[in-house]
Amino acid sequence: MNRSRLLVFASGTKDGGGSGFVKLTEAIRDGVLQADIAAVVSNHERGGVWEKARSLGISFIHFAKPWNAGRYQEIFQMAQASHIALSGWLKMVSGLDPRVTVNIHPGILMDGPGEFGGHGMYGHHVHEAAIKAFQEGRITHSGLSMHFVTEQVDGGPVFFRCHVPITKEDTPDSLAQKVNAQEHRWQSVITNLVVTDQISWDGENPKSLRLPDDYEIDAWV
Repeated sequence: MNRSRLLVFASGTKDGGGSGFVKLTEAIRDGVLQADIAAVVSNHERGGVWEKARSLGISFIHFAKPWNAGRYQEIFQMAQASHIALSGWLKMVSGLDPRVTVNIHPGILMDGPGEFGGHGMYGHHVHEAAIKAFQEGRITHSGLSMHFVTEQVDGGPVFFRCHVPITKEDTPDSLAQKVNAQEHRWQSVITNLVVTDQISWDGENPKSLRLPDDYEIDAWV
């Protein structure tokens, strides 16, 4: 079986970011993730992701406007990738193969985007919404979800969730740190199940989702 080539999309910031991308490269080095990084993509030309890619010796692709289906497909083909990981990518996605494109989302998704997914629900916005829901007594946990990517924002089949408890002392910032720690713990492990075809689907019917025997979608901290 040929080794998978993973194309990582990570926005980062002008000054930093890209920690999830770095964790993926470390997991490859440690044998946790059985793939190679084809390239990393960022919308910041000389930002934090570019700096990390340069230090790691990984090909970097600057993806400026327009973020349309044709450009996504062009980058995917140029990188000669087999799989795609969205790891803190903050732009709308279209035109990518939903069978091989996965996203890690900093909130709990159930069947569809729900309250903590969809348009506008990314990054700190998710953590603010989770704290508000906790204060209103509607939830006790936030967390992360991993799912296949379709044209509906956060609407593809979810194949992993990690539930992180919220405490009354938590703020959006502290919750973000707790969730991010679990993202770093789980992203490479679960991505490996996708690139080795242990988690898959047909790209159209959510009921086609195939998981390993005795696999648990939900993990709890």
